[in-house]
Amino acid sequence: MSAVFNFTFVPWFRSVAPYIHKFRHQTFVIALTGEAIAAGKLQSIAQDLAMIQAMGVKIVLVHGFRPQVNEQLAAKGHAARYSHGIRITDSVALDCAQEAAGQLRYEIEAAFSQGLPNTPMAGSTVRVISGNFITARPVGIVDGVDFKHSGLVRKVDVAGIRRSLEMDALVLLSPFGFSPTGEAFNLTMEEVATSVAIALKADKLVFVCEVPGIRTDPEQPESEDNPIDTELPLAQARQMLARVPPGQKPTDTAFYLQHCVKACQNGVERSHIIPFAVDGALLLEIYVHDGIGTMVVDEKLEELREATPDDVGGILQLIEPFEKDGTLVKRDRTEIERDIANYTIIEHDGVIFGCAALYPYPEAGTAEMAAVTVSPQSQGTGDGEKLLKRIEQRARAMGLKSLFVLTTRTMHWFIKRGFQPVDPEWLPEARKKKYNWDRRSQVLVKNL
Repeated sequence: MSAVFNFTFVPWFRSVAPYIHKFRHQTFVIALTGEAIAAGKLQSIAQDLAMIQAMGVKIVLVHGFRPQVNEQLAAKGHAARYSHGIRITDSVALDCAQEAAGQLRYEIEAAFSQGLPNTPMAGSTVRVISGNFITARPVGIVDGVDFKHSGLVRKVDVAGIRRSLEMDALVLLSPFGFSPTGEAFNLTMEEVATSVAIALKADKLVFVCEVPGIRTDPEQPESEDNPIDTELPLAQARQMLARVPPGQKPTDTAFYLQHCVKACQNGVERSHIIPFAVDGALLLEIYVHDGIGTMVVDEKLEELREATPDDVGGILQLIEPFEKDGTLVKRDRTEIERDIANYTIIEHDGVIFGCAALYPYPEAGTAEMAAVTVSPQSQGTGDGEKLLKRIEQRARAMGLKSLFVLTTRTMHWFIKRGFQPVDPEWLPEARKKKYNWDRRSQVLVKNL
C-alpha cells in the first residue's frame, strides 16, 4: 500500500509545484456563501484556505449570510423580501443581519483558530483581521421600491486591507458597509467580493457557492453533452448574460456569472464559480490544471508562442515519457538547446503542455514538423491543432510549399488533417540520409 501511495503521490505533488510557485504572493478574494456555512462546510473550507495561505497566497475572505438572516427573520415571523436580486432591508431585517454577521464572524474565527494534532490545522497560525474596510451608500429607491437599509459599495479601504495582508493575516469581510455618518448598510456578499477584488487588483475572485459552474448550455440539465465549461472566455460569458432575462434570483447561475464578468472587465485576471458541495473544491480549482468549476477569463490563458532557451527544461520534461515509450525519437538537451528557435510551445500558467519543431529544407521547398507532443492532460482539447496551424504559418512565411512528418503511431491523426502518406524515397536528400530504416516511420506530406 505504501509503494502504491508513493507512486501516486510523488508525481501528483510534482505536478502541483508550478502552481505553488506561480501563486505565491498573489492575492485571492474568496467569496463564501452563507449556504456553504449552513451546509456544514466551514471547517473543511477553513482548513483548505489555511493550506493555501501557508503556500504564500494572500487571502481576503468575504462571507455571505443569506440563509442565516432568513432563518432569523422567520423566527421573528418576518418575511424576507427581495427585488432586483437585492434584499429589502427594513429595521427588523437589519437587526437580523447584524446578529447573523456577528455569529458567523465568531464561527469563522474559531474555525481558523483550531490546531488539533493529526488534523490539517495542526501547527497552523492563521491570524484573522476584520474591520470597517467598506464605505457604503444607500441603494435608495429603484423603480418605486425603497430598499431602506440596503446599500452599495462606495469605497474600499485598499491601503488598510493591504497592510493587513502584508502582516500575513487573513482579512475577513462581512457584507456590511458604513456611511461617513456611521449608518450601517446591508450589502450583498457578491458585490462586496467583486468590488474588493477590483479595488485590490486581485489575481483571482472565487465564488464558493451552490452552483457547480456554468454549463455549455446553461438552460439544460447536466449530461455528457452539456458538461461544466471549465474555461469561459469573457466574450462568451457576456453573450450568455445577454440571453438571460432580468430579475435573477441570488441562487441563479447567472447571478454569480454577472459578477465574474464585471470583475474580469475591470482588471481581475480570473474569476471562478465552484461548488461547495465537492470536498476540496478550492484546492481542485486552484492547483489542478482543468479545475472543477468554471473560470471566466478575459482571454484564453493558453499562450501559443515560439520557444526560448528558458523553455528547454519544460520541453524535455514534456517529451521524456513519449521518448521512453518509443513514440518519439530521443533528443538530448544539447540538441534541443541548439534547435530551440525551431520550437513552438503551448504554455498554460507557466507549464508547457505542448510543443512542435519546424526543420526547413528550403532547397526542396518543404519542412519537417517534428517532436509533436501534447501532454496527456491536454489531449482532446485542440492543442495539437493549434500547434499544427502555427507550424504551417511559419512554413508558409518561409515560402515553403509543403510540410511533412515522420510517425510510427499517430498517422491517422495527421491523415485526418490533410496529410497524405508517401514513400520514404520522397524525402529531401538531406533528410533521407538521416532516415532510420529500422524504425520504419511512416512519411506523410501536406501541401500548404
